[in-house]
Amino acid sequence: MTITAIRGFNDIMPAETAIWLHIEEEARRIFRSYGFSEIRIPLLERTELFKRSIGETTDIVEKEMYTFTDRHGDSLTLRPEGTAPVVRAYIEHKLYKRPISKLYYMGPMFRYERPQRGRYRQFYQIGAEVLSEGSPKLDAEVLEMLMALLKSIGLKGATLDINSLGCRACRPQYKEKVKKFLETRRKVLCENCLRRINVNPLRALDCKSTGCKDATVDVPSILDTICNGCKEHFEEVKRHLSAFDIHPSINPRMVRGLDYYTKTTFEITAEGLGAQNAVVAGGRYDGLVQDLGGPDTPCFGFAIGMERLVLIMKDKEFVREPLLFVAIFGGSEVEMKGTEIIKELRDLGFAVEREYADKGIKAQMKKANKIGASFVLLLGKDEHDRGVVAIKDMKTGSQKDVKLDEIVEVLNKELSTIKKGE
Repeated sequence: MTITAIRGFNDIMPAETAIWLHIEEEARRIFRSYGFSEIRIPLLERTELFKRSIGETTDIVEKEMYTFTDRHGDSLTLRPEGTAPVVRAYIEHKLYKRPISKLYYMGPMFRYERPQRGRYRQFYQIGAEVLSEGSPKLDAEVLEMLMALLKSIGLKGATLDINSLGCRACRPQYKEKVKKFLETRRKVLCENCLRRINVNPLRALDCKSTGCKDATVDVPSILDTICNGCKEHFEEVKRHLSAFDIHPSINPRMVRGLDYYTKTTFEITAEGLGAQNAVVAGGRYDGLVQDLGGPDTPCFGFAIGMERLVLIMKDKEFVREPLLFVAIFGGSEVEMKGTEIIKELRDLGFAVEREYADKGIKAQMKKANKIGASFVLLLGKDEHDRGVVAIKDMKTGSQKDVKLDEIVEVLNKELSTIKKGE
């Protein structure tokens, strides 16, 4: 019986990784330019971390976490998201002693939910968190950074939606309004929303059930309930976004699926994904550090869904790392010289492939073509005796002899043209 991958756990094949690398490299480049540093967090955390941060009444904690008891009887969970582990590390390593921490991470997350297009049980995120800064200028700058990243990777048609969830002082009033509103709609709400009316009524606004969506169309707007301080913060965010020439849509129904958010929340959506079209989401979570045992710390963060981005980007052309193939034929002395050339090129950073079996020039050229080599360096007895290699451009078919001490110079010139997309 053939063993296959677990449902919802997908292999990312070499043909796709060029897109992944392109997104990751651009993210690293842009994040660095805004002062972010990379943090690498564990795959496993104590289950209590997610119960206390995400919220026990959320779908993630109630139904979607991969949780198990280890040999010592401790409850552990594969991380379903990255913010809580980053906050845990921030507290544990006393990063709050710094004026500000700008951290980003990349890697897999795990949720037991129904696999669908662009949404899997093991999925990858690129996330970033800013800790110890509560200014609305920061909110706007991070959103501007995200829009710059999406533009740099070639994503078109991205739309930014923002909302304010208020603070811990004013949000309870809104929860009470929503609770009273939902009580009048009990007959059409799904079982989950009925169960949560008294525990966390805002979850109904995030419900994907058609009946709940229709029932909450005219729900009171949170923007009519938030306090003056939260209103001022939200207005400042919008004003600074305008300075960046970013004009978001205001979506008062957007509550996000995690309990720790406060004030600014947002989603960035893109065309080509159907109903599940959010590629980035996040917001402010000013109380989470304190909830997890640290000092009172304002924070802002987001997570990018890699699979969804890759789905949108899959039809785009990416300039892959040019590959060289060294075809060697003509006896042991020629082979030794060819091996020297291969090692020198690899030491200088070139990607080089070769044939290991004893095959003729035709078979080697066929292999070079199959693996997508940009150039083939041909070294036979004649070339060896003349102190040259023949360099063949596999795209144009042109070929020329190059002296051994000029190989690197010629290749650098030829490959730089490919990397520029010329």
